[in-house]
Amino acid sequence: MSQIQIPHRYSPRGYQLPVWQAFQAGKKRFACVWHRRSGKDKTWLNITAYAMMQRRGIYYYMLPTYNQAKKIIWDGMGKDGIKFREHFPSEVVQKIDETEMQITLTNGSIFQLVGTDKIDRIVGTNPVGCIFSEYSLQKREVWDLIEPILLENGGWASFIFTPRGKNHAFDLWQYATQQDHWFTSLLTIDDTKDEYGNPLFDPADIADIRRRGVDEEVIQQEYYCSFRGALQGAFYSTQMKKAEEEGRIGMFPYDPRYPVETWWDLGQDDAMAVGFLQQINSELRFIDYMEERHRGFPWFAGEMRARGYAYTDQHVAPHDIEVREYSELTRRETAAQHGIHFIVAPKLSLQEGIQAVREKFHRFTFHEPLAGRLIDCLRHYRRKYDEELQEYSKDPVRDQYTHGADMVRNGVMAFDDRGYSRFARRALQEYSDSDFDPMNYEKHGQIIDTSSRILEVETDFDPFSRR
Repeated sequence: MSQIQIPHRYSPRGYQLPVWQAFQAGKKRFACVWHRRSGKDKTWLNITAYAMMQRRGIYYYMLPTYNQAKKIIWDGMGKDGIKFREHFPSEVVQKIDETEMQITLTNGSIFQLVGTDKIDRIVGTNPVGCIFSEYSLQKREVWDLIEPILLENGGWASFIFTPRGKNHAFDLWQYATQQDHWFTSLLTIDDTKDEYGNPLFDPADIADIRRRGVDEEVIQQEYYCSFRGALQGAFYSTQMKKAEEEGRIGMFPYDPRYPVETWWDLGQDDAMAVGFLQQINSELRFIDYMEERHRGFPWFAGEMRARGYAYTDQHVAPHDIEVREYSELTRRETAAQHGIHFIVAPKLSLQEGIQAVREKFHRFTFHEPLAGRLIDCLRHYRRKYDEELQEYSKDPVRDQYTHGADMVRNGVMAFDDRGYSRFARRALQEYSDSDFDPMNYEKHGQIIDTSSRILEVETDFDPFSRR
């Protein structure tokens, strides 16, 4: 009987050996941040084939979309001309399902490609091994769904990606590097050589890329695994970079001299996002942010009271605040019952709203400790990429970063032609009334001494001054 060797038609390069050794030593969590074209998928496809022969089970190889899974892995091949599927020896393959992109081995193990944009299709299944390829472009919630399964059945997970800014993949990488039970590996083009000892990328080629005008952030991201680069296709990449350079992201806490307003993006079955900000002269200071799923206005009203801010008497919501909920009341009427009084932002086109945000962005500051999630949303709000046309469209990707970005867009659209929110002047006038109680503090047994703060507001707060 002829012997079958796995890995099949593959020999790991020197820089790929440590992850093989860690896997064979029993590690169950892996984070591999490797530069573009370093062989991430070829390595982990072969590790998966090896694992499938060691333990019978279901193995998912996951990419951001179904189309990517098909093009990159199912129909893909390496520069050696070997198709990725050919790393499964035909002698151990029992069945190939082209429709499901699934390979069943003779021992009963199943390999399947999955697009995590349709993650609901595998909810309730029981994989024992999962690879998250291009994890930086997947949804954060995917791992939240898979992790409990692997914890229960003793399975393993690998996250392989090239950075896309400081998003959820960056958070996972930082966590993993502090954990002894994780294997971590970050490889730049300075760390990788082929089987003959030659660099995978000639330094002269990188120099040529620079001469052609490719953004240095892109070069650092793709070839040197920098997490500092802006996400390609991001709507506000230029604005966020300038905010960082000008020191407008950092410590900008709540100032009790000025009222707090909130901007909202509404969700029912989806997440609801609330931004807390103060207009201090020309500055729009985002002091706080919250985002929750499956919560109604009673819960959000309680959270607002718990924060202890002094609010304006009206808040900004998008046009769908007028939609009726399951009761006879509109969302706006329901919110008002809980002390949250909304004005409705004008309904502009998506592109008009995005441009309006860009025009106001120079006024934004962010209190990073409490508004960090909002900062992530604005960094990673990006355009869809058309794989056939090889270009970015005008439409945004709908993902975990959408709600925060939409919230900012809704709020900015409520500005008047003088560059200030439509209710700010009125709020200032009414704020001088010592009985003003926008969130019914007295009803809830909270007493706020506003006298000294009001004096400050009347003398210092100038909404029409500009930088």
